Amino acid sequence: MPIFPTGDEETVVVVTPRKQRTPQRQGRGVPRYNVVLWDSDGHTFEYVEKMLRELFGHEKEQCHEIAKTVDAEGRAIVLTTTREHAELKRDQIHAYGKDNLEGSKGSMWSTVEAVE
Repeated sequence: MPIFPTGDEETVVVVTPRKQRTPQRQGRGVPRYNVVLWDSDGHTFEYVEKMLRELFGHEKEQCHEIAKTVDAEGRAIVLTTTREHAELKRDQIHAYGKDNLEGSKGSMWSTVEAVE
C-alpha cells in the first residue's frame, strides 16, 4: 500500500489500491474448459487407467470409473481447468503413446471444450 506524507509529521494517508477486473473476469470468473477423452477400441482399460494416473494423478478407483464411462458413453471428462492447462493435458494425452495391445495405432484422442 502506498503511503503519502501530508506535510504534518503526525498524519499519514494510506491509499489501498482497488482491484482491477479484466473483461473476462467480470461477473463470471476465469472461463473453464473440459478435457474430454474419447473412446477407442485400440486401448485396454489398463492403458487408460495407467495414463490417467500418470498424466492427471487420479486415484486408482477414479481412473477405473473414467475408463468405464469412456467405454460405455464414448467419452468422459477427465479434468476441468483453465484453457491453457486443458490444452496442455490434451496434448499430453496425444503424446502418451500407443497401447501394447495388438492393433493399437497410437495414443487416445482428446479434445478441449468450453464449460457452458
